[in-house]
Amino acid sequence: MNDPRTIRIYDARAQDYAKKFEADGAADPQLKAFIAACPTGGCVLDLGCGPGIAAAQMAQAGLQVDAADASAEMVMLANQRTGVHARQASFEQINGTDLYHGIWASFSLLHAPRTSMPAHLSALHRALKPSGAFYIGLKLGKGESRDDIGRHYTYYEEDELNEMLKTAGFTVLNHTFGKGEGLDGGISRWISVAAHG
Repeated sequence: MNDPRTIRIYDARAQDYAKKFEADGAADPQLKAFIAACPTGGCVLDLGCGPGIAAAQMAQAGLQVDAADASAEMVMLANQRTGVHARQASFEQINGTDLYHGIWASFSLLHAPRTSMPAHLSALHRALKPSGAFYIGLKLGKGESRDDIGRHYTYYEEDELNEMLKTAGFTVLNHTFGKGEGLDGGISRWISVAAHG
């Protein structure tokens, strides 16, 4: 993510975000499935780790977690959690080949411009070990806009997301759909996809 306004908002609202989503993260069935799909002791990337809620659960399950977020305040909160070593990094700074047994991109890449998504997905596919686990969560819809507190969002429909993932080299395994309240108080529909490299 390289939208300065979105990053500033996350810096300012990091504590609010952590409080709002702490309980949701503890009961996330998609996270449990992702952890189960990774080998014990495997190395995983939590891309856009936020306050480290998911990263802490991965570490507790015995995974080696590389947690990254563009917000310095989110990284600070994540590093307060047991077993989490987070670093400040944008999507563009994720590179390398065959590094991770799994990549968790839960509602983070939705802040990237649509034109940047193919390059981000290709870079993540390269960073994933063969047949490694991949998870992505995005908001459903069309176009790009800012929410009520100013964060930039890009929205996707199922078919477009499937095509982008396949083009990047991923094999889609399943989809989950839902809706929920965001940090801005609005209700949004969302899609998550489990895939492998």
